[in-house]
Amino acid sequence: MLPGSNHNTPSGPPRTPAGKEATLWLRARLVQAVRRFFAEKGYLEVYTPHLIPAPAPELHIDAIKAGGAYLHTSPELCMKRLLSAGYPKIFQICPAFRQGERGTRHLPEFMLLEWYRVGMDYTGLMDECEEMILYVSDQVDRGEKLEYRGKTIHLQRPWHRITVAEAFDRYADMAAEKALASGTFDEIMVDRIEPFLGVPKPTFLYDYPASLGALARLKAGNPEVAERFELYIGGLEIANAFSELKNLREQKTRFQAEREKRRQLGKAVYPMPEKFLKDLQHMPQSAGIALGVDRLIMIFADAPSIDDVVSFTPEEL
Repeated sequence: MLPGSNHNTPSGPPRTPAGKEATLWLRARLVQAVRRFFAEKGYLEVYTPHLIPAPAPELHIDAIKAGGAYLHTSPELCMKRLLSAGYPKIFQICPAFRQGERGTRHLPEFMLLEWYRVGMDYTGLMDECEEMILYVSDQVDRGEKLEYRGKTIHLQRPWHRITVAEAFDRYADMAAEKALASGTFDEIMVDRIEPFLGVPKPTFLYDYPASLGALARLKAGNPEVAERFELYIGGLEIANAFSELKNLREQKTRFQAEREKRRQLGKAVYPMPEKFLKDLQHMPQSAGIALGVDRLIMIFADAPSIDDVVSFTPEEL
């Protein structure tokens, strides 16, 4: 579910596994703490296939082809099928794969934490994010204050919450709707808005324009926005979440529109995920979130690059 975004080229000498022992111990403790949190909350840990016949067709996320199938860009589609099959609280920690993702915050293979809960909406997920990260911070002996790239991050609840429209009004020189129309939305987000998010407290940026809803449902009473949020800590995007769209016709229409955009740009056009769409009509009201584990470890390790928190980079293989 983490969206694609601008890339920054890694700089400096390559990191080696020998110099990462302390960070890899922190990584292991953090992942163990995440598992404990969800186990104590009654979530079922699941494992879904990484090799799938059809990824979700999204314009800015490119899947890696593997034979006649694709490595999943997220376990989202399979996990939602489990919701449809009657599993009310599930989580998964697994690798995800995206073509061309490389930078100081990006890897073509990275670690995702995804969790889904029936009967919850995106505001409930905000609360659970706060609870989970505070729990993890306590478990790895960081308490309620972190230092990240010269910034002090306070984890005491409640965290900041700001709508996309409010963020553009506060930090940009144009409204979000105008930025979308001019094709500058992503550029403004990266250059003018993201650096201010998540300081001095983590920040939930929510209520995205409907056209950026992806697999999120539209907001009741305000169909101009989707019930989607992203979580930022210290200017770094950590997670992407939705109140899940369960309207079969609307989801299929969105997928068809994304496939057409990909076709127009000369990108690979993926098959429609027909079995997911078939099961979607049975999915209960629910919410789901994808959180970048490597990026969360960057925050806790005060690491400038994602290269610092993984055992090997692609260039070392």
